[in-house]
Amino acid sequence: MIVSAEIDGMIHGAQSLKEKRAVLRRVQSRIQNEFNVSVSEIDHQNLWQRTKIGVVTISYDYKKAEQTIQKVLHFIDSFPGFERMDTFLERL
Repeated sequence: MIVSAEIDGMIHGAQSLKEKRAVLRRVQSRIQNEFNVSVSEIDHQNLWQRTKIGVVTISYDYKKAEQTIQKVLHFIDSFPGFERMDTFLERL
């Protein structure tokens, strides 16, 4: 089973693309290391406070994949400086 999430977010305090990308690198690397999922910025690359990231996981069990994505979303909510605005989940 494949479960993905598209997450629209705001990076508060970023005053440039360089600052935004530094925050995104920290978020992405911590998500990948903690949850063993694929994560990438998929939209708003040239806006310095907005972002859209995609997170994907694959598992033999739909429930396990869904739980992993929910844990990732909870982690993102706890990350300082990053505000999750909209989230779209897709199950394949």
